Amino acid sequence: MNRKGIISIVKEICEQLADELGYELVDVEFLKEGSNYFLRVYLDKPGGINLDDCQKVSQLLSDKLDEKDPITTPYYLEVSSPGLDRPLKNDKDLKRNLGKEIEIKLYEPLKGKKIIEGILEDYEEKTIVIRTEINEIVTIPKEGIALIKLAVKF
Repeated sequence: MNRKGIISIVKEICEQLADELGYELVDVEFLKEGSNYFLRVYLDKPGGINLDDCQKVSQLLSDKLDEKDPITTPYYLEVSSPGLDRPLKNDKDLKRNLGKEIEIKLYEPLKGKKIIEGILEDYEEKTIVIRTEINEIVTIPKEGIALIKLAVKF
């Protein structure tokens, strides 16, 4: 089975498990790093995911994957929180983070910058709207965005 097919099956299983446990499935990745394959599942919940949550999902998911057996090559299963600087990949992520400070990396410079930070004001099917620190409203076409993530300040 190809990578997209594996991810699709794993997402379906994970969404069911996450719903049953009150978690949110954030992302699923199936990657080859060096000579090893990794199946990574990222979960979240209000208040954050902890190690016990990850262990519980890992065991339940491992059992379900053993039943369905969609992955024929040996792999490592990793279940974790997406982290503070996780990418915002879909409208659900954007909606949850309205009003928060984000960082956008662009493929091509906009107004001389390839990285723009600001408060996520709005989003639509094809655009992201942010308010920069100088109170400028900037509308960015999604097709020009390489990455959107929460801005982490220390």
